[in-house]
Amino acid sequence: MLTFVLWCLLLVVCWPLALLVLFLYPLVWLVLLPFRLVGLTFAVLFDTLDAILSLPARLARRIA
Repeated sequence: MLTFVLWCLLLVVCWPLALLVLFLYPLVWLVLLPFRLVGLTFAVLFDTLDAILSLPARLARRIA
């Protein structure tokens, strides 16, 4: 919602720049999408490694 309000403010102040932002935003989103997917993949990988490495400690705590 804040992004929309800022865009409306930009539209009032400088409408050509606001229209340029309106058309370039999807292109920038598409360019950044692979980086977001790589970041998500690494986050899942590190969470899995953390779960695997901490499993013996959690099992020992549960037994004791």
